[in-house]
Formats: sequence, structure tokens, C-alpha cells
Amino acid sequence: MTVKVGDTAPDFTLPSQAGTPVSLQNFRGKKAVVLYFYPKDDTPGCTTQSCAFRDKYEAFKDAGAEVIGVSGDSLASHQQFATKHNLPFTLLSDAGNLLRKLYGVPSTLGILPGRVTYVIDRDGVVQHIFNSQMNFKAHIEESLKTLRQIQV
Repeated sequence: MTVKVGDTAPDFTLPSQAGTPVSLQNFRGKKAVVLYFYPKDDTPGCTTQSCAFRDKYEAFKDAGAEVIGVSGDSLASHQQFATKHNLPFTLLSDAGNLLRKLYGVPSTLGILPGRVTYVIDRDGVVQHIFNSQMNFKAHIEESLKTLRQIQV
């Protein structure tokens, strides 16, 4: 399956870095969700991207959205990554990359997990998809631009 703009985002329940389950359904009707898939905790590009989301987190909240990061790393890895970089948002542990597969996030060169961001509105509909392995900060800019366009 590959999720496209206009699709209803597939629901999921995964553990956060705090060990609590998080479901996309919990945000339906309440907040938009910026769901970003990234390759690996504490690597240069992923740290740059996550810290850029951190630095703009208030803008995301002001736009009525929650930011959620997803990678295949363990809960312990996510806890360390979030603490080390003071990340105020949720990181989900996608063991076995099942959510990544459900959303159809492509690999880069067939080996590196892809870096794709989905902007999902309050109704659970995918409004924007941004796919760039190397343009880390554009994920933040593209997401905020989309949220401002769909904001009611």
C-alpha cells in the first residue's frame, strides 16, 4: 500500500518513547498531525531534522497540529534521543518497520529507510506528502506551509 494525498491516513497504535501507546485515531477531530518518518536516531541528518521540528514546535502547535516522529529504533534509543536533544514531541518505535510499510515509505537506494513527512488534517485525510532524504529542513517548511493553507 502507498498512501497518497487525499487518502484517509491508516490508523496505527505504536509505543512512544515514554512507553505509552499512541494511536492516530486519538487526534481525529482534534488536531492535525505531522507524521514524519526518519531513518535513525542520533544520525546527523535525523538529528538536524528533529531539532528543526523542535525549534518550530510552537509554530506547529499554533497551527493546530501535533508532530510525531517515527523510526524503527527502540524505545530506549528514542528516550535517549529525545532527552539529549530536548525534543518536546512524540517519537514512535516502529519495530519491524510495519508502519513504514503500511504507509509505503520508500527506501533510498534500496537500503536506507526513507525520510517522508505526511501532513494529516483533523479529519484524518492526508493533505501533503514531502519526500526528501537530504533536504532535512524542507520537511518543516513544507509542513508548516500546508498547515497554514488548510487551517480553518
